[in-house]
Amino acid sequence: MSVQQQKQGVPLWAQILIWLSITGLLVLVGLGLIRAQRPMVSVGSLAPDFSLTLFDGYTLDGASSLKLSDLRGKVVVINFWASWCKPCEQEAATLEAAWRLYQPAGEVVFLGIAWTDTEPKSKAFLKRFGITYPNGPDLGTRISQLYNRNLGVPETYFIGRDGTIKHIQIGPFASVSQIQALIDRLLAE
Repeated sequence: MSVQQQKQGVPLWAQILIWLSITGLLVLVGLGLIRAQRPMVSVGSLAPDFSLTLFDGYTLDGASSLKLSDLRGKVVVINFWASWCKPCEQEAATLEAAWRLYQPAGEVVFLGIAWTDTEPKSKAFLKRFGITYPNGPDLGTRISQLYNRNLGVPETYFIGRDGTIKHIQIGPFASVSQIQALIDRLLAE
């Protein structure tokens, strides 16, 4: 066998494809490491600020968008949900009932954030369960990335008047009284 025949092994296009694949894999690993280094939000940490454009008909005091930091001084309940999520369906009426208890006083704001969902499906979900509190889409998952969420939905954050996270609920609520106990404690602080 000649030297020239031995050099022909893997075609050039295959070598390029292999190197591009390896480079792509390294980029993905690097992005994952960067994300993993961001601190998880936790109880006691300042809630990451964000702006939320609300769905038509789900405004807050007539505004079609809001910024979390503008709600400082109020207790804020942020609920990440999705129309395809069965546990979200289970807690939808419970969240709405709690909202209706606290809405008249104006000291508590509920915010629904539709995660990885389409607007038509999100709005159909809100209508189906009679949700009236402000809701909007997490476009490009930028808000959930701020909260470094990766556990799924539903996930609810209770923010104190001082802007810090006071409680994180993973999974659905069992009752309105469970939500009331958390909110009443925050209102008393």
